[in-house]
Amino acid sequence: MNIPSEITEKAKKIKAIIFDVDGVLTDGRIIYNNEGMESKEFNVKDGQIIQYLKLHEILTGVITGRDSQVVRNRCNELKFDFHFHGIKRKGDKFQDVLLEFGLKAEEVAYIGDDINDLPVLAMSGLAATPADGHYKVKEQVDLILQAKGGEGALRELADLVLEAKGFYEIIIERQLRNE
Repeated sequence: MNIPSEITEKAKKIKAIIFDVDGVLTDGRIIYNNEGMESKEFNVKDGQIIQYLKLHEILTGVITGRDSQVVRNRCNELKFDFHFHGIKRKGDKFQDVLLEFGLKAEEVAYIGDDINDLPVLAMSGLAATPADGHYKVKEQVDLILQAKGGEGALRELADLVLEAKGFYEIIIERQLRNE
């Protein structure tokens, strides 16, 4: 992916990646069975990169408008640093996260796909949306990812941040040494 230098410069400052879930970690579909049980599909590529972000002390977290046990389970499985569910005013929660973790807005990347993500996207140091994000969101972000929601959008942004910060060479070297 050919990334403009101004995006790379923003990515170098990132200390946390925060994201929405439906339409970012998933393709936005919710499936209910006859018993009313909810299910969603997540992309393993998004989960795979979390360990490398943690290894390089980049926080990960979720601010989502829905409250879903399926999503809570996935967040716990991946050991995100924080996850907030059922949040109607995402901008307020984002401000709380900045205070709690001692972050500046320019140190946070956020991926959102819909108009309820706009307050956080507007405040973030690096704002991104999946390739299939809402057209009004695409007008407001720094970066439109190549991946669609549920198809590795988080992984794409995480790779960009790790690469910009110079960590990817270390990750590859350790993998090649089987560490």
